[in-house]
Amino acid sequence: MDIGIDKIGFYTPNVYVDMEKLAEVRGVDPAKYTIGIGQEKMAVAPLHHDSVSLAVNAALSILDDEDKEKIDFVLFGSESGVDHSKSGAVWVHNLTGIQKNARCVELKHACYGATAGIKLAMGHIALNPDKKVLVLGADIAKYGLNSGGEPTQGAGAVAMVISSNPRILSLDNDSASMTKDISDFWRPLYSDFPIVDGKFSNEAYLGLLKDVWGTYKEQTDRELSDFEAMCFHLPYTKMGKKAIQAMTEGADESETKRLMNSYHDSIYYNKQVGNIYTGSLYLSLLSLLEQGPELKEGARLGLYSYGSGAVGEFFSGVLKSDYKKHLHKESHESVLDDRRELSIEEYESILGRALPKDGTDIEIDNEQVNIGKAYLEAVKGDIRKYTIK
Repeated sequence: MDIGIDKIGFYTPNVYVDMEKLAEVRGVDPAKYTIGIGQEKMAVAPLHHDSVSLAVNAALSILDDEDKEKIDFVLFGSESGVDHSKSGAVWVHNLTGIQKNARCVELKHACYGATAGIKLAMGHIALNPDKKVLVLGADIAKYGLNSGGEPTQGAGAVAMVISSNPRILSLDNDSASMTKDISDFWRPLYSDFPIVDGKFSNEAYLGLLKDVWGTYKEQTDRELSDFEAMCFHLPYTKMGKKAIQAMTEGADESETKRLMNSYHDSIYYNKQVGNIYTGSLYLSLLSLLEQGPELKEGARLGLYSYGSGAVGEFFSGVLKSDYKKHLHKESHESVLDDRRELSIEEYESILGRALPKDGTDIEIDNEQVNIGKAYLEAVKGDIRKYTIK
């Protein structure tokens, strides 16, 4: 059965920080941010945006009435959940108007959550080919002011409709995955910020990539030459370059050059947004599809998903004919172009704000809400109140 991505959209908050200006204030050579890690702008989430509101905005940008009737499963991948018990998918289900007879689940494993959602969605569609599944990857990457991870922060969400007979990308049913119990990145329940061993995490990312790519080749007899392009989880965009170099080690130089050409198209959006954890791989995919030249029907794309802690998976998909007709390039570019640049003082003020942790009610100042339909308006009686404009 032909199962895959029928629709895909993304959303990011309407404010950002210029990475060169942040570097200057931090006393760092700007090239360390713009070239060293490959970032130009960093999305910042004001208090009125959390993983739920980001996901709702991404979903509303692509869903129509037919989708809302046929979707019977909402899978919310996030490591920025807003409740230890209630799934963020439940809020998304309600706020987007999806029909009531749907299952809603939140999935967590670092940046791998949305990929887990896609795999579950494929199984569900195989059993229910007339249904659709909404898969979401929504996160706010937050490391704190003046921290080592500060330049790799970001915020945003990607929403995908998985269905039979998809119009964008058919997903192959052969993949290779691996799990290792390691401590490269994690966030204890008592901590507002993650604990990161950056060097070890980079090594683990590339190590699992080599392992799953090797297993994938053995299982499928495919080689680099079978792929038109590769997309990767991007905690920062330079990571994608390192991944291609790792995969092409020992290969003909022409293969590296060919994949590097498409790599630049696949990082355009991520350079403007930063790290969005579960959505980062799919933001890269969207960037490739919308910012790159139209690829031939049947072109195979490789995708590598990595979640610290750690799970890695390599899988692939084949492009459909006229896939560009079903994308939303202009609206996505508008989301990025219409943002407002924050001064460093404004950015530091926003990052320093947090919702009360003692149950105190709060009405959130929403003066900056000028893009997006959904936002967090208040917390009253320990219940989050979301608004649709």
